[in-house]
Amino acid sequence: MTGFANYAELRAACLDLPGGHPAASAAVAQREATLTKPPQSLGRLEDVVAWLAHWQGRAPPRLATAEVLVFAGNHGVTARGVSAYPAEVTVQMVANFAAGGAAINQLARTAGATLRVIPLELDRPTADFTAAPALDEAEFLAAVSAGHAAVSPEADVICLGEMGIGNTTAAAAIAAALFGGGGARWAGRGTGVDDDGLARKRDAIDRAIDRHAAALHDPLAIAAAFGGRELAAILGATLAARQNNIPVLLDGFVSTAAVAPLYKLRRDTLAHAAAGHVSAEAGHRMLLDELGLVPLLDLHMRLGEASGAAVALLILRAALACHTGMATFAEAGVSDKPAEEGTEKAAG
Repeated sequence: MTGFANYAELRAACLDLPGGHPAASAAVAQREATLTKPPQSLGRLEDVVAWLAHWQGRAPPRLATAEVLVFAGNHGVTARGVSAYPAEVTVQMVANFAAGGAAINQLARTAGATLRVIPLELDRPTADFTAAPALDEAEFLAAVSAGHAAVSPEADVICLGEMGIGNTTAAAAIAAALFGGGGARWAGRGTGVDDDGLARKRDAIDRAIDRHAAALHDPLAIAAAFGGRELAAILGATLAARQNNIPVLLDGFVSTAAVAPLYKLRRDTLAHAAAGHVSAEAGHRMLLDELGLVPLLDLHMRLGEASGAAVALLILRAALACHTGMATFAEAGVSDKPAEEGTEKAAG
């Protein structure tokens, strides 16, 4: 697909989704039952292997080709004093990514993933959403299409993240528009705003909710009115991954808010997506709860850049290594029968 022409075309794509592959996840579960360990003793490590298999459609699944996609965008709402850093930091950090100097460079390399950073019109920030929609329909669809096109169909897993000064305000506004509660419920300190900055952030969200009340019935219109190009691109990439049977690891609050409109359109849209971690940003855990996503990690991270998703990829690799590398009871010559109670007492 070269792009989405209108909301109707995008909405249709969001509602017409392929399912998973139950036979593949069943095969994983069958093998897990034969490995040299008590049943379910590896907990969620067993679950994530089955999840990978279910969406990749193969057992065992594989993680040979892992990609980290970081989308970058700028936000007009920063003029409201909602961030501790100026908007030009977005451009500077994209240069840092290119030079290999950011946290995500180190984490992607350690996790065995290819990092791709996609800047989206950094010289043209979105509109200040307290005064106008952040993106008009054409701008929003262009950003969604850019994210959709960024996904490599041959990828085994994709980690999604972002860079954009002001985007925790956009994320909180999307969450408030979708789930209610206003700025007081969803706004956090982001890059580290002080009390006055937090008050401005909450006020900006509440003003935007009032201004765009007519859009609150439509999740896609919400994404355009309150979001940003990098959030729209994450939405598009998540959709493309589902269409190509690629599991997704989401990063923090911003990435999660970016895909929340998909959940509102169709509740199982995010079944192929896992929360890499729960961030320290206020609102992320509540948003994960709203979406029914249980994070793999809780490390008090709040960096963005797909950093938490990249660390979670290491968990997936550990899980798959156990699944494929462990011996079965038969291979190891180990009894798979638990001792009877009387035998245990006698042995004791």
